[in-house]
Amino acid sequence: MTSLAQIRELPAWPEPDLSVLNGGRAEPARMPSALFGPAWGFLEVVAENVSTAPDYPAIALLASTASLIGGKRKVRPYPESNWCEPCILWCGVVGDPSARKSPALDAIINPLRDIEQASAEQHKADLRDYQERSEYSRASRKHWQDDVGKAVKEGLGRPAMPEDAIEPDEPQRRRTLTMDTTPEALATILQGNPQGVLSFRDELAGWLTGFDRYSPGGREFWLEAFGGRSFTVDRKGAVGPIVIPFNGVSVLGGIQPAKLADALLRSVDDGLAARFLWAWPEKVPSVQRPRSLAPVEHLQSAFAKIEMLDWRVAEDGSKVAQVLNLSEAAADIFEAWQAENAGIDQDASALFKSFVGKMDGAVLRLALVSEYLRWAWDGGAEPDAISAEALASAAEWVDDYAKPTALRVYGDAALPEVERNTAMLLRYIRKQGLRTVNLRDLKRSPHKSHLGPMRSGRTLQEAADYACETGWLRDAASRAGGTVGRVSADYAVNPALFEGAAGGVA
Repeated sequence: MTSLAQIRELPAWPEPDLSVLNGGRAEPARMPSALFGPAWGFLEVVAENVSTAPDYPAIALLASTASLIGGKRKVRPYPESNWCEPCILWCGVVGDPSARKSPALDAIINPLRDIEQASAEQHKADLRDYQERSEYSRASRKHWQDDVGKAVKEGLGRPAMPEDAIEPDEPQRRRTLTMDTTPEALATILQGNPQGVLSFRDELAGWLTGFDRYSPGGREFWLEAFGGRSFTVDRKGAVGPIVIPFNGVSVLGGIQPAKLADALLRSVDDGLAARFLWAWPEKVPSVQRPRSLAPVEHLQSAFAKIEMLDWRVAEDGSKVAQVLNLSEAAADIFEAWQAENAGIDQDASALFKSFVGKMDGAVLRLALVSEYLRWAWDGGAEPDAISAEALASAAEWVDDYAKPTALRVYGDAALPEVERNTAMLLRYIRKQGLRTVNLRDLKRSPHKSHLGPMRSGRTLQEAADYACETGWLRDAASRAGGTVGRVSADYAVNPALFEGAAGGVA
């Protein structure tokens, strides 16, 4: 390492490029609370207990609530239009491995697991009934087959198959959550869970880049799953396909900033990534002891109430969604907001323009979730329309949080690799308070685990070179004792990295 005396002898530092430290990353937006109504106080307690911002549990609540409503309710903006939006949300949380994303998400989705577990006993009873009817149907079918054989032998008319000779459908247990599930397996689950489910992905990066890992057509399945339309899955060796009337799956998962580029930019440009609503708050710097228990019984009660929502029964007896219109006041707000949203800057990136183009539907879906979340939390009569309050809070949330957070996500992902790595390196140096660094040391423990994308000597050297070009580092190589030998890979760090100007960068 270079001594402090040697550093003092070096010429004055140039003015560093602050945009490099920022790494293309926008400042985190503050999440508005109005969308969550009376549930916001609960979310603040959950966040405080796991030492995160409320953003993580809040966006998990949106996805979880949407999954429980699922195919039972839709929202229509205007009575004169056939346009309806299903209650499906895809939500992602961004943060480093130490950002405590998982505890925040678990606090919200655990009551979904409780709902699933509570239905287990009923499923056992349904299975017993199915097995009884299945055995009876096989016996009835055997009796009918004997009658057919006798009729053929004696030249008699064709005996009709009795209804009870038809094999009954096997009951599907209630599933609220799925994990790493193939499209075919998920299609089977959706057959028995027509309102839809929540697909929980602890690591979204692998999911976003591996749709066709098991079978072709996986990406197409998920695109349809966002729209809630009917879908048919052909099965190899099966008698017939799986037909799903409502292919509706909400998604919730986490991703690390270092993996955004591969997940978002190196995939097919079909708008799939632009369907996500993101949460990416600043990491809470310290872990604190919880001061109070989160009243999880309020969340459990709200989820149970939403779970019990009934379907609308159509004239043919089928179960279909109940469609809620916007109130007159809400429709006026939405019309004005649509016109404003359409005026997006045409110089924006393609991914962000695609994202904004999907926000019309997102505002409607969020308003539907907000309306039912308020009802489930506070009680009263079930909503028969979407109020102006719910619609306005959804529009505010999209404008003031979803859009700036998308810019933060896409800006970080769109940055060239060397600039992303340099920003990560400089942030790490600042966090550790390193006044000089040695590249060989950085490739060893405990540093290497914090600089994952730069584990190869080439990428780390490129990041150091770029940091030198932009005024943050300076080559301070030397040989031990001034003797002939291997030159150290030492770099001096610009003191500005630790000053207020740099310290305010996200």
